[in-house]
Amino acid sequence: MNQSFIILASASPRRARLLQQLGVSFIQEAARIDESVRPGESPEEHVARLSIAKCKKVITVRDDCTILGSDTVVVADNEILGKPQDQQDHARMLRSLSARTHRVCTGVTLMSRSASQTEVNISEVTMRSISAQEISRYWHTGEPCDKAGGYAIQGFGAAFISHIAGSYSGIMGLPVFETAQMLESFGHSVWNSEVSL
Repeated sequence: MNQSFIILASASPRRARLLQQLGVSFIQEAARIDESVRPGESPEEHVARLSIAKCKKVITVRDDCTILGSDTVVVADNEILGKPQDQQDHARMLRSLSARTHRVCTGVTLMSRSASQTEVNISEVTMRSISAQEISRYWHTGEPCDKAGGYAIQGFGAAFISHIAGSYSGIMGLPVFETAQMLESFGHSVWNSEVSL
């Protein structure tokens, strides 16, 4: 078993809860990076690059550990939807997702000083028709303010979702299946008996 510890390069409580489901010990360290989309960059390339950048940001400070970085975007009509800038931007996003199927791409990177592995998880989410009044009420819950695509599948936003194909946890921001496989390949045992949930 790997003796190095794990750092989740994120301040996200959702990602922390998902990682806790794997029963591994970890600490969180926010990795503040520029999340701008580069010209010509595909959604898959974008989330992979950002998950790597988050790991690199943390590993420069801590080299005795395994870093886990993740990034998620919502994609509609080939447009990457990040976090809404304001209420108007949020309304635009949800109108573009209403009564349609969109993709959610999550990049996950595991990095140590000697190795790195990146995976991209893609899921599809179908939303029912959402009225302007519902969009406004949803904004005022405060939930969508810091969420890619302007909604949270694990919260109030679930009421808009009629179907998903893919990884529920990936849509939340950390695909548990891929993460478990990667941790095992780095020598970290999931569901370690020394860790309680």
